[in-house]
Amino acid sequence: MARIAVIGAGMGAMAAAARLAATGHRVVVHERGPAHGGAVGRLERDGFAFDTGPGLLHLPAVYRDLFVKTGKETLEQCVELVQVDPAGRHVFADGTDVLLPGASRAGVLQALDAAFGPGASERWSGLERRAREVWDATRRPLLEEPLADDARALHDDPYPAPARRAPLGLRRRGRAPAGLAEAARRELRDPRLAAVLESHALGHGLDPRAAPASAAVLAYVAQTFGTWYVRGGMRALADALYERCRARGVEFVFGSEVVGVVEKDGRAAGVELADGAQVQADLVVAGVAPARLRSVPGAVPEPGADGGPGTDSGPGTDSAAGSGGSGRFTVFLALRGARPEGAAHRTVVHAADRDAELAAVFGGGARRRGRGGPGGAQAVRRPCDRPTLTVLRPDDPATRPDSGHEAVTLTATVAPHGPVDWAEAAAAGRYADALTEAAEAAIPGLRDRVLWRVVHTPCDTAEATGAPGGAVPGPALAGGGGRYLRPGNLTRLPGLYLAGGWAHPGGGLPHAGMSGALVAGLIVEGADWRGSR
Repeated sequence: MARIAVIGAGMGAMAAAARLAATGHRVVVHERGPAHGGAVGRLERDGFAFDTGPGLLHLPAVYRDLFVKTGKETLEQCVELVQVDPAGRHVFADGTDVLLPGASRAGVLQALDAAFGPGASERWSGLERRAREVWDATRRPLLEEPLADDARALHDDPYPAPARRAPLGLRRRGRAPAGLAEAARRELRDPRLAAVLESHALGHGLDPRAAPASAAVLAYVAQTFGTWYVRGGMRALADALYERCRARGVEFVFGSEVVGVVEKDGRAAGVELADGAQVQADLVVAGVAPARLRSVPGAVPEPGADGGPGTDSGPGTDSAAGSGGSGRFTVFLALRGARPEGAAHRTVVHAADRDAELAAVFGGGARRRGRGGPGGAQAVRRPCDRPTLTVLRPDDPATRPDSGHEAVTLTATVAPHGPVDWAEAAAAGRYADALTEAAEAAIPGLRDRVLWRVVHTPCDTAEATGAPGGAVPGPALAGGGGRYLRPGNLTRLPGLYLAGGWAHPGGGLPHAGMSGALVAGLIVEGADWRGSR
């Protein structure tokens, strides 16, 4: 069987490694850092524990399949997976406060009507039906199949135009919306209800103003398949996958930074390490952003080249697409006082000024010139003081020293390092103060309960994952002329494959897991493999 070098120990890379090792290949993972998991990290201090990456999981079936295909123990035998119910609470500047059930669609519709007025549930249901059409049309090509060599079929937005009333009681298709924000405004007709929809895109680092209407599928997936939490924190999922890799014989080499791919006779023949050493391999799987590696010119197609996959214009730019070049600003709070019974696991505190927030994250508003970070002078933005804020309060004894304390995580989508200078500690501290104050809309008296806090900026993300500017990749979407697609898993250099959030099908835990499945399928079954049936 083949010798396979895997670059990085993130979730996509480990998913590929486990599947390949289970088929008999010899797999060695080279990780630049001291531990596995990539962005799925863990912060522990004084009996408190926090997830430093994703705090929740969608589409757990991706990992159920991974564990079934790679060993005897199922996912549920390795971790305790629980559905979050209620799925979320939404708090608005005008005082509107709505709790959405996680396991009852009827309950969701009832809550929407109660919060936003009669007819809200009908409008939401109509949009949900159209999002389901997007899911049905794109589930296989965007999640379960390798990206086609000619991906132009995915350049058009599959979101259907809503029907409109015509004379004589007939119903005709209207004009398709230009993007997600237009669909939300036109079809939901309430800025608060639109914000609920758009928060799913924003949470994935997407600009609702520019994202195709097909991004409504993100809300559909969350509502239809549920939101899930792993007891002990999402890091437990990374630990379980790491142990599954080890059980299958995968070798991990930590502190081994790969800087390039070695080519010999027109194909990948190994990896080059930071110290200049070369490690031979028959095949190479890159589970990191391709921009981090010195690879063969042309191995990874440029955006939209030859009708192939497109990517965003990169972190630190004012991408019109906003397709995944944003970062995350996170505040970990150790609190005195017990978690109130019935408190929502996830609360979204919505921005009072959405336009100002989106301009601060993605560009499009006023800017000043100044010092930007690694690239020198560039357009510099001021962070929005009251952004859309996600508050996570897991009811999990493993996250706190005792029942008289609570661990809370605050997260906002922000510009990556570059457009904002996140390396300035004082500025990061002031922004953490602003987020903590804003979070009092979800947790009254929050600031008086704080024992200590730890702040993570996009600079910390860059240090942990190596992603330029600390950017977090978004999921692949159809539409937008291909700007929301990622490079395919099969590159133009024979023997070199791409996995993880910077490759097809994009960022997020389920997408990363699927990238590993796609890479393994291409290696085991051959380049013509079109996914499991």
